[in-house]
Amino acid sequence: MTIVHILRIGELEKAEEQGWYEAESLSKQGFIHCSLMHQILGVANANYKGVEDMVMLMINEEMVKSAVVYEDLQNEGQQFPHIYGVLNLNAIEKVLDFPCNADGTFSLPSEAESFIK
Repeated sequence: MTIVHILRIGELEKAEEQGWYEAESLSKQGFIHCSLMHQILGVANANYKGVEDMVMLMINEEMVKSAVVYEDLQNEGQQFPHIYGVLNLNAIEKVLDFPCNADGTFSLPSEAESFIK
């Protein structure tokens, strides 16, 4: 299964330099926030509206070495995948540019359609 994480391009570049990805949320909350493809637009539009330098990591859940746990921590009625540890970069299947629209909202890139199951 493919899970998705969005981040700024500079954070990805840092991860590539160090050989793994460690989101700020890992030290603050104990996990890396991820989403399923059908959840990603809601997350992006709620948390990153107007941010222009975003990318999407398409992550093969089976390749993630850290534990992946599905949880509804916000009582939203949806289970979101969380990675409890650093993300090994070889679990990333693809990196997609994820620019915001002129009004600051996000739309799925056409390449993301191949990851919708």
